[in-house]
Amino acid sequence: MPTVTIVLIVVAVVLLGGLIAFYFLGKRADKKRDEQQAQLDAMAQTVSMLVIDKKRMHLKDAGLPQAVMEAKLPWYAKATKVPVAKVKLNGPGGSQIMTMIVEAEIFDDLPVKKEIKATVSGLYITGFRGNHGQLKVEQQKKKRGIRAWALRKQKELKGQQ
Repeated sequence: MPTVTIVLIVVAVVLLGGLIAFYFLGKRADKKRDEQQAQLDAMAQTVSMLVIDKKRMHLKDAGLPQAVMEAKLPWYAKATKVPVAKVKLNGPGGSQIMTMIVEAEIFDDLPVKKEIKATVSGLYITGFRGNHGQLKVEQQKKKRGIRAWALRKQKELKGQQ
C-alpha cells in the first residue's frame, strides 16, 4: 500500500474516534445540564425587583459574594465574562441592593430602570415579566455573526419544543 493511503486511513480513524468521543461527552454534558436545570427549577421563586444596571463582567469584578468566588470553579470560568445585573429587591424586611447573575438568553431582553417580577433561583435570574403591565420590547437591529446566528437558532428550537 502506498504511504499516502496509510496516512489517510490513520487520519480517518483518528477523526472517527474523536467524533465518537465527542458524541459521548456531549450526551454526558446534556444529562448533567438537565439535572442542574431541574435543581434550578425546584429552587425557583418569584421576586419583585428593580433593575438598576446590567453588564457583562468577569466574576472577580462583579461584586458577587465571597462564597461564589471560593467555589470550585474551573480556571476558564473565572476568566469568562458573565451577564450580571445590579438589582434592588423589594421584600418584606425592606429593600436591599444585590448583584445577581442573569441567564444569558434573557440578558439582552432584561429592561434597565424598570420594575419587574423575576424568577430567581439563589443568585441566578432565570426569567422575568413586567410588574405593571406589558414591557415594551424594543426591536433591535438584527445582530450579525455566527454566535448571534447560533443563539437565534437555539431560541427557535426551544420555541418549537
